[in-house]
This record gives sequence, C-alpha cells and structure tokens, in this order.
Amino acid sequence: MAETGSIAIFTTGGTIDKIYFDELSAFQVGSPQIGEVLKHAHVNFTFRAHPLMRKDSLEITAEDRAEIAAAIRACPEQRILITHGTDTMVETACTLGSQSEKTVVLTGSLTPARFRESDAIFNIGFAAAAVQILPPGVYITMNGTVFPLPDVRKNREANRFERTSQ
Repeated sequence: MAETGSIAIFTTGGTIDKIYFDELSAFQVGSPQIGEVLKHAHVNFTFRAHPLMRKDSLEITAEDRAEIAAAIRACPEQRILITHGTDTMVETACTLGSQSEKTVVLTGSLTPARFRESDAIFNIGFAAAAVQILPPGVYITMNGTVFPLPDVRKNREANRFERTSQ
C-alpha cells in the first residue's frame, strides 16, 4: 500500500541515465539515476522508484507506452513522475493523456545526469515539486517550465522544449 502523499517514479531510460563508454566512443543507457539524485538532495517526501525499461526514447514502442500506461493504472500512488528520453517524450505523454485521475509528470535531460554540467538534477527537482502541486493530468516539465498537453514540442535546433502556441 502506498503511503499518503508518496510519489511513484517510473524510469524508462533516455539521456538522463546515459553513461559514456570511452572504449566504444558511444553512450549507452545505464542504471536509473533518479533515486541517487533524490537521496543526495535529502528530499522530504516518500517515493518508490520502479525501473520499467532502459531504452533510448527513439527505441520506445507503442507496446512500451502501453506498459507505462498499465504501470500507472496499477500503482496505488496518485502522483507519478516518469523519467524519459526527450526525443519521444511528447509522444509518450500524449499517449498517457487519458490518465487524468492521477497527476503524471514526465521529465528528462538534454545531458546525462552523471555529467557535472547536466540539466538532469534541476529537471528532477522541478518535476518532483511539480508533481506534488499540479492537479490531475499529464504534463511535461523541462528546464523550469511546466508544459500542459498538447501544447509542447521539442525544438531540436534550439535544443529545448517550447509551447507549440508560440
């Protein structure tokens, strides 16, 4: 049974969890980083982390999105934070849009959490705050902004998320 006010965290991989292999000169998705980030931040809320998959978001399929939706429906928590790769985060969020009885916040990073100058730690903290105060619905939080659906897109040229209504 979930503690009142606790947050369920589902990890799917993406840049936030990537590690660099020097000998391969490539990045691969590693173990989820959010638990360590929240532990080092000394957060004052209860959370349960559930690794669902370790995929680059370009590899996430419709079946994976159905698995994420099923995990949300099955968990007792009303507040869900999902770490996700940025390339298909909007697609996943739109797929989850029917989860309106719960507050679901997706976040990620443009640089791996293990990097010193990553946006991951800020994005995780911002998403953790947002999931606690937003009303039920599905949202994306990136770089200090809450994006309600469907008014969001990733601007690959500018390497940021922005409202589609701009």
